[in-house]
Amino acid sequence: MTERVPIYNRVALIGLGLIAGSMAHAMRRGGLAGEIVGTARSAETRDVAREIGLVDRVTDTAAEAVEGADLVVLAVPVGAMEAVAEEIAPHLAPGATVTDVGSVKRAVIDAVAPHIPEGVHFVPAHPLAGTEHSGPRSGFASLFDNRWCLIVPPEGADRAAVDRVEALWQAMGSHTDEMDPDHHDLVLAVTSHAPHLIAYTMVGVADHLRRVTDSEVIKYSAAGFRDFTRIAASDPTMWRDVFLTNKEATLDILGRFTEELFVLQRAIRMGDGDMLHEYFTRTRAIRRSIIEAGQDTDAPDFGRSGGPR
Repeated sequence: MTERVPIYNRVALIGLGLIAGSMAHAMRRGGLAGEIVGTARSAETRDVAREIGLVDRVTDTAAEAVEGADLVVLAVPVGAMEAVAEEIAPHLAPGATVTDVGSVKRAVIDAVAPHIPEGVHFVPAHPLAGTEHSGPRSGFASLFDNRWCLIVPPEGADRAAVDRVEALWQAMGSHTDEMDPDHHDLVLAVTSHAPHLIAYTMVGVADHLRRVTDSEVIKYSAAGFRDFTRIAASDPTMWRDVFLTNKEATLDILGRFTEELFVLQRAIRMGDGDMLHEYFTRTRAIRRSIIEAGQDTDAPDFGRSGGPR
């Protein structure tokens, strides 16, 4: 088998959590980068990354990490993107590409693009993959396999740079698609952001109930509540920033959710079994479509029993 030629000579990962760590593993698996350099704000994270050999070289600052890199990946919470972009801007190599893995795109473009120097390309991206785990030990090479990565180039982006970022994600196992930033933020409000907020809320309600019923909510948790707690275990800093930076789309979807909830409340109150059965049948079909699209399995526990953690 012919050895794969690296897509980038040097990749700098700014932030070394689940996504960046999985990128490092996936790039090594496919021989996609000549050298992988990484850094993180926390000294503890940097020490762990060195200890486990997560990347080829760990630096103490983002400015050092990006020196000579032809791809820089911003894998930090959305609220930290602007400060990082400002820090690395003077140190970016001419012709380099800066990308990110943030869950919100309009706010990232607004925060980062003004700091990108002339001659450096900016190609935002968002891999739709993850687990509830975080930190430098949480990544694994197959995280992106058969998952989608959305490429969200700003207006006037260099086509060759966009194609190269897209090729990297495909080589790491992802399907790719391109999307407008505002449309991306609306779609993700439906598929990710609002569901996470609802999960956090449900777990919060259960915590309040647990105080009344001692430990019964925890002790007798059924699959539905367990799955809510898995979603709500995600990184709190990341999700705080997601909701603050994708405010309008999230509030729009939550408003629609509230309206649907009122409809269901009325059906339950009125004993309208036909309406409930029709509603649940329609929503069940959406679940089947997700399975048929290869984005999950029909196994219990979200299809993750025994899978990579």
